[in-house]
Amino acid sequence: MITYLTHYYRQGDPPFRSLSALCDAEAIAVMESLYEDNPLADRFKEPAQYMNNRRQVEQWVKNEFIAKGGEPKENYPLYAVLGYSHWMEENLSFFELSSLRVPLTIFSHGDISFTYPDSMVTCWLGMDKESAHYQSQYHGKIFTLSDLDRLEHIYGVPEDKGRTALWEGMGPYIEYIEAQIWNQQPLSDYLKTI
Repeated sequence: MITYLTHYYRQGDPPFRSLSALCDAEAIAVMESLYEDNPLADRFKEPAQYMNNRRQVEQWVKNEFIAKGGEPKENYPLYAVLGYSHWMEENLSFFELSSLRVPLTIFSHGDISFTYPDSMVTCWLGMDKESAHYQSQYHGKIFTLSDLDRLEHIYGVPEDKGRTALWEGMGPYIEYIEAQIWNQQPLSDYLKTI
C-alpha cells in the first residue's frame, strides 16, 4: 500500500496554496497569468468558468465525503496525489515544479478523501455515464483512507501500468489519484517538523 502523498507546486512558491482560497477576481488574475496556449494550461482559458466548475466540484466532493463519514474542517480542500505522479513530473515540467512528500499517517479517516482520478474528471465522467471512459466502479465516487487497500488491489495505481490497463487511453490529467486534504491542522503540524 502507498503510504504517502506528494504535493506538486511551482518552484519558489509556498506549498499547499489553493485558488479556492482567493476571491473570484484574485483567482481569475492568477489563472490569466498562468494561461498558455497548450493543452495543460487550457483549463485557464476561461478562468471564470473554471472557477465556477471548480467550486461546484469541491462542494460535490465535500458533500460526498461527509456522506462517507468524512469530517471536513475547511470549506475547500488542499490537493496532493497518492504516492507520486511520474506523468505530472514529466508533463508539468514547464512550471518548474517542486514537490513535497507527506506521510498518510498524519491524517485520520475524517481528514482526507480521494478521487480516482482527478476530482473534476471523475465528477464529469460520473455525470456522463455514456462516455467511453466511464467506469462505474470509481467515476463519480469519493474514496476514503479505508478504501485504499481494496482499490489498489483491484485496479492498481495509475503509475503501475503492468497491473492494469485501466489508465491507458484515458486522456490528459488522468494518470494519478487525487487526494483532497480537508483538515489543514495535521498538515501544518507536520510541515513544522521538516
